[in-house]
Amino acid sequence: MSDHRIFYRKEDTARYISHLDTMRTFQRALARAELGVRFTQGYHPHADVSILLPLPVGFSSRCEVLECTLLEGTDLERVSERLNAVLPRGLWVEGCAPREKAPKELTWVDYQITLEYDGGTPADWGEQVRALLAQESWVVEKKSKKARTGVTTLDLIPLIRSLTWKEEGDRVVLEGIFAAQNPGLNPQVLVDALAAARGELRSDYARFLRRSLLDSRGETFR
Repeated sequence: MSDHRIFYRKEDTARYISHLDTMRTFQRALARAELGVRFTQGYHPHADVSILLPLPVGFSSRCEVLECTLLEGTDLERVSERLNAVLPRGLWVEGCAPREKAPKELTWVDYQITLEYDGGTPADWGEQVRALLAQESWVVEKKSKKARTGVTTLDLIPLIRSLTWKEEGDRVVLEGIFAAQNPGLNPQVLVDALAAARGELRSDYARFLRRSLLDSRGETFR
């Protein structure tokens, strides 16, 4: 079990770095910053780091969490400075602190979704979305590596804690709090479900920003 958490942003071109490559980037950065960290055991030891909630490629985030165990005597207040000096553009460490809550306490994720429409948003966009959310259940299919068929079903309704939106000309900006895990709701699944249920809701472009991680009480997860 890791003892420390490094809190960082993933934006700009860094949002195209995959989950595994992000971990490798931090492993190299920890070495370059000369920060002592616990290593794995075995034939090929490496810095033992993990990312708490993998971020889909292409998504931006202001609240990523890297778990590791820094060696005794490390000045946690200087970790941000030392890592930011060696990390690539788009990865920015905002703090480092001892581990507080258990990973299972991570319950919700706060997202901002921006949908852009080249021809303008549908006149009844909000009414259509409200009708879909008012259903007792909204079951969709999504790809799954664990399912034997490669596809599994997901009921979106219990996975959405809240969803609001604002129409701004040729775009709609949504703010939603979605289930984080077991199962979690990837907002891309929601966007795809909107398009599948109502063709006119299909956007020409979508941007996703993860804004905060929350526990079951809606408080910031640390």
